[in-house]
Amino acid sequence: MGVLNITDQPPLVQAIFSRNTEEVQLLLHRKEDVNALDQERRTPLHAAACVGDVQIMDLLIESGASVNAKDNVWLTPLHRAAASRNERAVGLLLRRGAEANTRDKFWQTPLHVAASNRATRCAEALLTQLSNLNMADRTGRTALHHATESGFQEMVKLLLNKGANLSAIDKKERQPIHCAAFLGHLEVVKMLVSRGADKSCKDKLGYTPLHAASASGHIEIVKYLLRMGTEIDEPNGFGNTALHVACYMGQEAVATELVNHGANVNQPNKCGFTPLHLAAVSTNGALCLELLVNNGADVNQQSKEGKSPLHMAAIHGRFTRSQILIQNGGEIDCVDKYGNTPLHVAAKYGHELLISTLMTNGADTARRGIHGMFPLHLAVLYGFSDCCRKLLSSGQLYSIVSSMSKEHVLSAGFDINTPDNFGRTCLHAAASGGNVECLNLLLSSGTDLNKRDIMGRTPLHYAAANGRYQCTVSLVNAGAEVNEQDQTGCTPLHYSAASQAFSRTDRHYSGNHQITEDETKESYFCLEHLLDNGADPSMVNSKGYSAVHYAAYHGNKQNLELLLEMSFNALGDIESSIPVSPLHLAADRGHWQALRVLTETAAYVDMQDAAGRSVLYLAAQKGYARCVEVLLAQGASCLLNDNHLMWTPIHVAAANGHSDCLRMMIEYGEEGDLINIVDKFAQTPLMLSVLGGHSDCVHFLLEKGAQPDAKDKRGHTALHRGAVLGHDDCVAALLEHKASPLCRDAQGRTPLHYAASRGHTDILASLVQAAVATDPQDKLLDNKQYTPIHWAAYKGHEDCLEVLLEFKTLIHEEGNPFTPLHCALMNGHSGAAERLLESAGVHMINTRDAKGRTPLHAAAFSEDVAGLQLVLRHGAEINAVDTSGRSALMVAADRGLSGTVAILLHRAKADLTLLDENRNTALHLACSKAHEMCALLILGEIHNPTLINATNSALQMPLHLAARNGLATVVQALLSRGATVLAVDEEGHTPALACAPNKDVADCLALILSTMKPFPQRDPSSCSSSSPTVPSSAGLNLLKHCGITAACSPLPSNGLHNGYVKDRHGAPVSLDGCLSE
Repeated sequence: MGVLNITDQPPLVQAIFSRNTEEVQLLLHRKEDVNALDQERRTPLHAAACVGDVQIMDLLIESGASVNAKDNVWLTPLHRAAASRNERAVGLLLRRGAEANTRDKFWQTPLHVAASNRATRCAEALLTQLSNLNMADRTGRTALHHATESGFQEMVKLLLNKGANLSAIDKKERQPIHCAAFLGHLEVVKMLVSRGADKSCKDKLGYTPLHAASASGHIEIVKYLLRMGTEIDEPNGFGNTALHVACYMGQEAVATELVNHGANVNQPNKCGFTPLHLAAVSTNGALCLELLVNNGADVNQQSKEGKSPLHMAAIHGRFTRSQILIQNGGEIDCVDKYGNTPLHVAAKYGHELLISTLMTNGADTARRGIHGMFPLHLAVLYGFSDCCRKLLSSGQLYSIVSSMSKEHVLSAGFDINTPDNFGRTCLHAAASGGNVECLNLLLSSGTDLNKRDIMGRTPLHYAAANGRYQCTVSLVNAGAEVNEQDQTGCTPLHYSAASQAFSRTDRHYSGNHQITEDETKESYFCLEHLLDNGADPSMVNSKGYSAVHYAAYHGNKQNLELLLEMSFNALGDIESSIPVSPLHLAADRGHWQALRVLTETAAYVDMQDAAGRSVLYLAAQKGYARCVEVLLAQGASCLLNDNHLMWTPIHVAAANGHSDCLRMMIEYGEEGDLINIVDKFAQTPLMLSVLGGHSDCVHFLLEKGAQPDAKDKRGHTALHRGAVLGHDDCVAALLEHKASPLCRDAQGRTPLHYAASRGHTDILASLVQAAVATDPQDKLLDNKQYTPIHWAAYKGHEDCLEVLLEFKTLIHEEGNPFTPLHCALMNGHSGAAERLLESAGVHMINTRDAKGRTPLHAAAFSEDVAGLQLVLRHGAEINAVDTSGRSALMVAADRGLSGTVAILLHRAKADLTLLDENRNTALHLACSKAHEMCALLILGEIHNPTLINATNSALQMPLHLAARNGLATVVQALLSRGATVLAVDEEGHTPALACAPNKDVADCLALILSTMKPFPQRDPSSCSSSSPTVPSSAGLNLLKHCGITAACSPLPSNGLHNGYVKDRHGAPVSLDGCLSE
């Protein structure tokens, strides 16, 4: 229980803690609330259970105390009694109905509490009442986990004897033996192993009990596990063995035991680190490192990144360990995969003593590392002046004698002007790092202060970019050129104006990249010093940007003020729009304070960029309300259009949903009708707000008088847009402001048409109600005579159909004869079709469209068998033909829908003798489109031999068409049914010649075949003659119209295509081509 002042408790609780039974009886007799709650929701029975006074507990329960009351962490009196290890209190509560399986907020039962508190007798009492001994708490731990953590053998033995699961795992997959090994409970570990616990089990991260004992330094458990045969070099999930863990944790005794038992001292983990690497880096690993070295550890073994143990010691400056490694053969100039030696690492982390050791042992100070940098680069970059001085002293001291003084200058023993891979010298690194002492050391060593990197930048550029004031001062005083331009034309002043934008990201070690006040001040002083020493603020880079542009873009208000104050042509700098003005840059980035500075200086704030966008346009586009406010205060115009869409700032704010900006421009902009201003396509701000679904902007514009029924160039209103895109709130607002649901666009479509097409049921319902209220007689026909019901049916939106069919005024017989039922069936929406038939009645089942097509034709066109069966059940006329003479069977055969053909043939008994306008039967159509299965199904139902050899307008039989399309199975079936092979078509081709890929090949084949016949030689002219007087023998029929020079008569315009002429009857059934998106 929480520690509270007993005098602040109610009298009953005070009496309980005083164990004053008589006082408790008296208070209960006075009707003291026996279930009163304190601030932690504990009852008097909780207090009594904690005290363990059974007599008082009995009195409280007799007076009505709740035995299962829970406090604010869901602990019951039974939990309290178990925690107090009072078995009599536990027994009383259990007898009085306390719930033994109850859980607290951490899902711990009283048994968990008893196991943690070594309450063996309480646990014995609880075990008789529990349904499950292995219940887990919120972390997944069972009572056995808690018992092994406490290390109480008697409790562990009790639970094991009662059947506790030895292998139970918590949410980290740790077993009880892990807990005992980590906490050093040797006897518990022995008991668990003797009962069959897996001594090599692994948790979720792969740690075994040996890893756990090694990490916490429990040497006796380590010895026991090794005696029991535990695998000594077993790796965890990271590849670390027990020796890795012991060395990292600095457990020298455990490490010694492991090494003596034969642990592999050179085994790498997944990163390639050996135990020696971890001992080198560990806080307390010095003795472990010495142990490993003395037992044969490879001092030069490298990790996957190429780091040796000496590299690892250098990272943390482990001086003694680095000496041991070097003395035992550690390679001084070993390089990692970045090229860094231990000297580079020590220089980067500023370990001067280690640098001395490495240099004393011959480390190469001129060795190039990452990006070709010397150790000196890294030391000055990270600002370690002592390391810098040490590295510079690697050469011989020499004297420079001047007329004024005589001083000793440090020499690095190599050319300190040598650049890295990016052309940066050590002076560049020092200027970037900002340690002026390092910088001065380099300057005094004779470094070239105007040396350029590969981008043409000098050290002064780096100092300015990072806002290094003292370094800037030193460089300028040393004679650095302040107006030197790099390859992009930027001077140090450009970089200083932008300042923190170009600074090194690793300056913010905390991970927070927020610019501090001190950094801002230092940047300002840096800029000021450059200006005081002749930096020209009017200089522009290769893109035409000046320092003012840079300061504006990065929002450096103080820098901007200083630049404008020092500029010779401040107004010209601000209003220069080549390539873009500073005002545009500040507005585009939302720097309202910088923008205010600029607008207060500028005489004109309405300049436009190359795309015609004004400063206000950019601020409104990005939603920077403070910038908009600043610009409006300076008189910026809201009516300037861009060049592309002719949008104004109001349009762009509405389109992007920036209601605050929109409100300010409407309320504080110039006079005129700003609300209904139109763009290139006659779109108003209201339309654009609806288009983006920005309901707050829609409400504001409507309240300010926007015209809800204004139309763009295509006749679309804001309501059309809301209906198409499904923006419920916007549609509701428009209807509330009397927008017309019956307004029509250029195609005659109302918002209802679009809502029905897109399936926006709720919007459609609102529009229907408004439409009926506006004009109940409006038939809602578009220019093609289609209604919203047509569209809902065509798209299969059944919910929308329900809405429309509820209003009987919308159901009428007028409109396009291609009915909604046609629409639903042609796209396979059988559910919508069924709803239409229920509502409109079966009389529409045989209605015809303008081309004579019935709903059955539409169903046959789609692959929806359910729709086909639906219309057949409702009495569709099976053999009805359209204006081209085609029945539903012909439509299905032409499209190759074998399932539909089968139903029409087998169930509906469709007529196979029907001919279309080109005298094609269903079999002709199936063969002409190479639909083999359909052709075979039809053949199976043909019992009239004449249909086998029936010819169409082009004198083609099904055999001609099947042969041309290579339908071998169909050809075989036709021949077996008596199809003639000598019949010729209009071109004079037999079925055999129809197999030719084109007419020329067919003619050649006919000539070759004619020479193989035993007929007398004919006059060649007869072959080219098309005279009707040629004898009609079978042999001569082969040569009809097939001469090489003969001009074949054209195929009749109403004939079926013969493979050489483009088909003109393949257009799919549709809503007359007008129901496309």
